Amino acid sequence: MTEDMNLREAIVDQAVTIAERSCWEAVRLFDVAAELKITLDDIRPYFREKEDIIDAWFDRADGVMLKVAEQDDFLALSSRERLHRLIMAWLDALHAHRTVTRQMIGSKLEPGHIHIQIPAIMRISRTVQWMREAAQRDATFLRRALEETALTTLYLATFTHWMFDESDNTQRTRTFLAQQLQMAEILDQVIHGRPRADNSHGKNPASAQKIRQITYTATTGADTSQSAAAPPSENAAAGTNAQPE
Repeated sequence: MTEDMNLREAIVDQAVTIAERSCWEAVRLFDVAAELKITLDDIRPYFREKEDIIDAWFDRADGVMLKVAEQDDFLALSSRERLHRLIMAWLDALHAHRTVTRQMIGSKLEPGHIHIQIPAIMRISRTVQWMREAAQRDATFLRRALEETALTTLYLATFTHWMFDESDNTQRTRTFLAQQLQMAEILDQVIHGRPRADNSHGKNPASAQKIRQITYTATTGADTSQSAAAPPSENAAAGTNAQPE
């Protein structure tokens, strides 16, 4: 790591440390400079204003997320599992300073800060694009646009859930994300058809049955892991086709 990068990271760390002692609103760049024994002019090449430190904070999470994609077993995961691991890695990178992170987001949402909010939207888009690249999503044209919109919505919903999740190891967020990804996968199959691996045109009844079970569970909350809990339409069909001995 270069000396410039070390100073940039030190500025971010010091700003977060000050925020932990008070709050993000109370952070001032002159305090950061004083505690690092540097000048404001030393900070200026790296950060034009305090809000830029927030972007650098989230850039760190992007970097952690991309490192996850380098793990040996990553490409062996399904697309849904990859996205789950990536999003949770992004959130876990911020977890030690979750309160400060929440305050950072709050500062960007204050009324009248249009000059901050428009770049924030672009910042979200950038993270989502890195997420898609890391998961090796290769949809094109309309499907890509729909996928980006769905993933952005899912990511923001999970982020919001995480900010207020007090469960151990943020387990509620992990469960919430898994459920949302499952629903997104089902909707993708409804809109665009099944993935090629599952497009057997009726030659793989086990796969078709599994998709029906997932859909029924997602829409009703019922447990279809046992044959007795199969969707009502299938039970009715079974009763119609049964022949008396």
